[in-house]
Amino acid sequence: MAVLVTGAAGFIGSHVAQALLDGGEQVVGLDNLNAYYDIALKEARLRKLRKPGFAFVKADVAQQPQFLSALAPHCCEVTAIVHLAAQAGVRHSIEQPLDYLSANLAGHLHMLELARSLPRLQHMVYASSSSVYGASRKIPFALDDPVDQPVSLYAATKRSDELMSAAYASLYRIPLTGLRFFTVYGPAGRPDMAYFKFTSAILAGRPIEVNGDGRQSRDFTYIDDIVGGIVAALARPPQGVVPHRIYNLGNDQPEALSRLIEVIEKACGRRAEIEYRPPSPGDVPATWADISESRADLGYAPKIPLVEGVARFVGWYRDYATA
Repeated sequence: MAVLVTGAAGFIGSHVAQALLDGGEQVVGLDNLNAYYDIALKEARLRKLRKPGFAFVKADVAQQPQFLSALAPHCCEVTAIVHLAAQAGVRHSIEQPLDYLSANLAGHLHMLELARSLPRLQHMVYASSSSVYGASRKIPFALDDPVDQPVSLYAATKRSDELMSAAYASLYRIPLTGLRFFTVYGPAGRPDMAYFKFTSAILAGRPIEVNGDGRQSRDFTYIDDIVGGIVAALARPPQGVVPHRIYNLGNDQPEALSRLIEVIEKACGRRAEIEYRPPSPGDVPATWADISESRADLGYAPKIPLVEGVARFVGWYRDYATA
């Protein structure tokens, strides 16, 4: 029996795969190793996973015949799926929208079709995003808030994934759980994220670029807390006539971007030179997760405060940058 983790060379996916392996699970990791950011970082994550109990499949979920053929030797073993493979990034969705059509829409539909075909599948957990809440000024963001006004194509694709999943759960009774992640950060994170860029620039003595005035806030959520929520959700397949649930996974403690910069400065031991730029298209003023249902149903309890999480990241980054 095995858990299929898509996006296994990605930031969240590699941490989830590691947690499952540590828990004694067999893991089949799937990733296409695309060049959205440095492939060397993805390969470094994979090297840590290559141990007994882990099998890696290089394939693209957007290319259905290819990924089904590559995955075929493992399909009879798969009893659960953690589907994290996707094209990330609000800004990139404005610059390269067609990447999201293939990875986030076709790719998600292909995974739903795979789930429908697996005879032993018990549950599929998939990644959504806090971006589905758009520019709502009603905070914290609750699961019953309207999510019909996305302000980026990325957000629109993630909401579409939720709707497709609800349809498949209704039609085929496949247990499906969507998780809306809120600004995940931590060691081995994505280089396109602000905390990663700021740390790199500060330690190199370069100015950091801040879009907006720094007052926008985010519910920064440490990777270990997110992984705990994913693993807890995976162990609890939804029940009912339509076995589909959605949860927020955040830290329930939003921080201003200016505060993030201060925390990174302290961890780096250097002051930042800041260059302010206009706000980016698709950016939102604030995010904040209402995690009451995640706490009640999943026992989700984020523990890592921003100061501790950033210090851990900066420690990892110093080693990574000098390796």
